[in-house]
Amino acid sequence: MTTEFHGIIGYTITPFSADGKQLDLPALGQSIERLIDGGVQAIAPLGSTGEGAYLSDSEWQQVAEYSLAQIDKRVPSIVSVSDLTTAGAVRRARFAQAQGADAVMVLPAAYWKLSEAEILQHYRAIGEAIDIPIMLYNNPATSGTDMSVELILRIVREVANVTMVKESTGDIQRMHKLRLLGEGQVPFYNGCNPLALEAFVAGAKGWCTAAPNLIPALNQALYQAVREGDLARARALFYRQLPLLDFILKGGLPATIKAGLGLTGLPVGEPRRPVFGLDEPGRATLAALLATLAE
Repeated sequence: MTTEFHGIIGYTITPFSADGKQLDLPALGQSIERLIDGGVQAIAPLGSTGEGAYLSDSEWQQVAEYSLAQIDKRVPSIVSVSDLTTAGAVRRARFAQAQGADAVMVLPAAYWKLSEAEILQHYRAIGEAIDIPIMLYNNPATSGTDMSVELILRIVREVANVTMVKESTGDIQRMHKLRLLGEGQVPFYNGCNPLALEAFVAGAKGWCTAAPNLIPALNQALYQAVREGDLARARALFYRQLPLLDFILKGGLPATIKAGLGLTGLPVGEPRRPVFGLDEPGRATLAALLATLAE
């Protein structure tokens, strides 16, 4: 039976030692337990928040294997397997499947600008290499590749196990168009924190976000209000958390989420260089936002 992904899909961080040279897997385990205790409907390791692009192949495999063992099928898992090369993405996708991932996520990261034919072949090769579902991820801000809705739907039609779409351009019209042109048959998920409410109203099945590392109860309350059709309550809940959602997005997810975890009692190190951790004014702002939401 195919796993259904819905609701709050929480992103993990990748903790490092104080000098940034070593993985801190026990801290990773604690952060995953926080997400599960917070009620997330699924967990997504090794995405942008998890700094997958900054890990060696060996580190990536260690984090994937450890994360999936820690999750232990208690909630569905979706592992980001993106790589600059098709061969690298295929290798990671096969590894994730072998370790028990329920699905993989693929962002077509590129140095050279990719043609539509190249993007399609990238997904086709990954799809042919594994048996589990693929979430197509569109995020031009980090990948350098912006896929049109028409191309996305073509990939969904031609690659059987590309069954979900994560849309992170920040353009709500993309989601409306996905729903319209896909005739409501293609599940899509919001990847832009400030669009969470609009995306749910537009028909998004879930919200892929790092926020439940810090405010799981508020994220869940928003989702449940939407499910119950209580848009007035959903609106109030969304605007309450919006200042923090804006802050963690603009401040950089690895930096802000790692700082927030440290402020709430779980030291996980800083992002890997060249990315800096949150500076002292930023930490003070984050602490104030978290304190306000805890009231």
